[in-house]
Amino acid sequence: MRYYDNVVELIGNTPLVRLRNVTAGIQAMVLAKIEYVNPGGSVKDRIALKMVEEAEKAGLLQPGGTIVEPTSGNTGVGLALVAQLRGYRCVFVCPDKVSQDKQDVLRAYGAEVVVCPTAVAPEDPRSYYNVSDRLAREIPGAWKPNQYANAANPARTTRPPARSCGSRPRGGSRTSSRAWAPAARSRARGATSRRSPAARCA
Repeated sequence: MRYYDNVVELIGNTPLVRLRNVTAGIQAMVLAKIEYVNPGGSVKDRIALKMVEEAEKAGLLQPGGTIVEPTSGNTGVGLALVAQLRGYRCVFVCPDKVSQDKQDVLRAYGAEVVVCPTAVAPEDPRSYYNVSDRLAREIPGAWKPNQYANAANPARTTRPPARSCGSRPRGGSRTSSRAWAPAARSRARGATSRRSPAARCA
């Protein structure tokens, strides 16, 4: 019987589905990668795992450390999934325009959420970018993935490993006309954990 030791091993092992209606009249076989079946519900699980792995290799993230990131959605979910398995604490910083539901999803995955005002300039010390920078400096053992500038982010989504391509389609033959098309969809989740007030920016 085949099984996985943990949900993180499922990241990237998403299926390929052949598109037919939208490709009618063309010769190429187009395959869509169904990324919403990643355990966190989106393609962002891939980049979360890659960024954590690279930080561990570089010694930037040590056992028992804290991941601090400005995020309001799927990247946070992916980071929290990986963090739970590997024993890291997560502190996510988001602007107050982010819905309560999204905040609750992050908390349900075990993260702490710090909410900052939206209507401030990026250079304002209360902006969620600056608050995340400050927390990363102040929290012992903290590491900030900085997803918008992290080289491991595009590397993971543009060059997926062979194993991430899922099972070989029926027929099993290789063809140069095959195309890879990521398909991502956010999956709504209800937070089941006890709700606690969001921390506010100083």
